[in-house]
Amino acid sequence: MNRIIGKSLLVAGLTLSTVLAHAEDNQALIELARSAAPDSVSAEATVMYRGEVLAEGSNGWVCMPETLPDDNSPMCNDAVWMEMMQAVGAKAPFEAKQMGFSYMLQGDGEAGGVSNSDPYHADRFNAEDFIREGPHLMIIVPKAMMSGITDDPAEGGPYIMWNNTPYAHVMVPIADR
Repeated sequence: MNRIIGKSLLVAGLTLSTVLAHAEDNQALIELARSAAPDSVSAEATVMYRGEVLAEGSNGWVCMPETLPDDNSPMCNDAVWMEMMQAVGAKAPFEAKQMGFSYMLQGDGEAGGVSNSDPYHADRFNAEDFIREGPHLMIIVPKAMMSGITDDPAEGGPYIMWNNTPYAHVMVPIADR
């Protein structure tokens, strides 16, 4: 009987330690995700990681610890931006009917970055127009409002990313990488 109790306690202890380690990992992911935006946005945002809700929010924003799998590029998005991201993921049509915002105050991580013209570039790191941006804000606006904004990040200031796609948006660099 004592061996059964001992084994039960051992299994319970291992299960509890696994749960605690998972909770610590989740807390680190939550903190990383929330670092993407000012506290006024991220403190009450929902935090998601690979489709799983790690923390429920109440302000309509969604923060994630990565933009692409394992890129270490946290971002916080409003509802319009989340709609666009879902369309990108599904290769579905998207048309901006109102403004949408996304923060990436940590910038693109060392494994981050994309082609500035093609969200589906087969080898983004070797794209001719590969861009890895420092801290930035991204703004979705109706396409007509982008007239006159360059799509060349080297010109300095705001520029359009993914210009000739339904997912075009304005990149606003905040600090150098």
